[in-house]
Formats: sequence, structure tokens, C-alpha cells
Amino acid sequence: MSVLPNQPSSRLDFRISPEHKALIERAASAQGQTVSNFAIASLLKAAEEAIHSEMQRVLSARDGRRFLAMLDAAGTPNAALRAAAALHTTAGDAGARRTSKGRSRRER
Repeated sequence: MSVLPNQPSSRLDFRISPEHKALIERAASAQGQTVSNFAIASLLKAAEEAIHSEMQRVLSARDGRRFLAMLDAAGTPNAALRAAAALHTTAGDAGARRTSKGRSRRER
């Protein structure tokens, strides 16, 4: 979890019901924290967990095998990839770059 900054410079305001406020105050007291520190720590933890779960994808065993098989399968190059490979192999020596008209910079 992130460390709380020593010099907070931003503000976050929201309204909650009296019941929720009482619950948060009780939890903060039980943890020996101020309401602000408890709220910040809890929000940071929830934010990190939300981002972490959004960045992860869990596949079933079947889907995992299928995904790995797709990675291992030889793909067929499309026209753009074939054209790029042709430019690369016909460019010859290093530094000769092709323009959009097919001429190298040295040919101009």
C-alpha cells in the first residue's frame, strides 16, 4: 500500500450518511487512527486493488491452453508486414531509408 504523504496538497470532499460516518469513526477508533488517516488509507488500498484487478486477466485452463497455442501458431503476414519486410531487405546497407515514394534518401 502507498505511504501517506507528509504534506497533503489536494482535497477530496464527499457527503455520507450519518450512519456511514458513525461506522467509519468507530472503525478508525478501533484502529487507533484519525478518521482522515483511516479514510485515506482505506481509499488508497481500495484504489490499488481496483487498478490491480483491472490489469489482471485470469483465464481458465482451457482458455490458457488456447491462448498459448495461438501464440505458438505461425501467423500469416499481412500486406503491410510483407511490404515492410521488403523495404527492410531491399534497403541494402545501413542508413538507406526509403521514403513514401519508394526512393532511398541517398537516391534523391
